[in-house]
Amino acid sequence: MDITLLVSFLAPCLPFLLKLGDKAAEKAAEKVGEDTWGKAKAIWSKLQPKVAAKEAAQEAAADVAADPEDADSQAALRKQLSKILEADPELATTIAQLLAEAQTTTGGVQIQQTVTGNQNQVIGQMSGNAKAIGSVGGNATL
Repeated sequence: MDITLLVSFLAPCLPFLLKLGDKAAEKAAEKVGEDTWGKAKAIWSKLQPKVAAKEAAQEAAADVAADPEDADSQAALRKQLSKILEADPELATTIAQLLAEAQTTTGGVQIQQTVTGNQNQVIGQMSGNAKAIGSVGGNATL
């Protein structure tokens, strides 16, 4: 199970996940997308009881919710979730399956670009559900 991927997936949703039931949380789907929100809620519903049972995990989740982009907060949450999932392999398997489903339905996009030479020729490779929009001067392949 990729804990880093799990935390990066949940981080933008945590401010809303920690306030489930509030009207503000209901607007989360507009902010992060309907598919992402649905999968994040499903994952969090499995993790939340275990997180609630550990004070350090609660604090780490609250820190990420306060600042989803903070690398230190994400690292602390990764550590706590890692401990939780190592202690419960069945939960880890369930979360891994939900995360895999989330990646396929949210269309994870990867873009790789290499720029070389004096004329800045661009060689790119793109996969996932994405469209390349824009223009590149000179001899380029996208």
